[in-house]
Amino acid sequence: MTTRILYLLCSAAPPVFEIAGAVEEAQRRGWEVCLGLTPAAADWLEDGLPGLAALTGHPVRTRYKRPGGADVWPAADAVLVAPATMNTINRWALGITDTWLVGFVAEAIGKGIPMAVMPCVNAAYAQHPQLSLSLETLRTAGVRVLYGPDGFEPNAPGEKRPYPWGVALGAVDGFGR
Repeated sequence: MTTRILYLLCSAAPPVFEIAGAVEEAQRRGWEVCLGLTPAAADWLEDGLPGLAALTGHPVRTRYKRPGGADVWPAADAVLVAPATMNTINRWALGITDTWLVGFVAEAIGKGIPMAVMPCVNAAYAQHPQLSLSLETLRTAGVRVLYGPDGFEPNAPGEKRPYPWGVALGAVDGFGR
């Protein structure tokens, strides 16, 4: 059986602190995982980055490579953006590619790489009108959006509930099979 490559791309939201467990679960499901982080998420996980690179067997990506530089990851079979903050979702939908993570997923739409996104926003952020517009833009572009009863449901500000990593990984498990 050929190993499938999953790009697991994460924003700075509290579930990012559980990323090692999500990587291990993806690996149990047969994925080879490449981990990418927004700059803020990389800052939050700074002390654990060497361990995450060892866990995945790949460098953790946080920024654009130099033009002409070699790719440090194998090509993706699927992409999961989770946890995805309102900032990441809106910048992606609007095509604001000032970070590597958002630039990659914006381009991946045009390359036809199967992608899913699971937000992580509280109920106050969820009321902002741009969020629903951005999620609809991503759906229209072919991204599987895991939001609402079959994905992530916003919690009250300050409330902590388990992040549904299993739902997120289940969504990409079916890609390309």
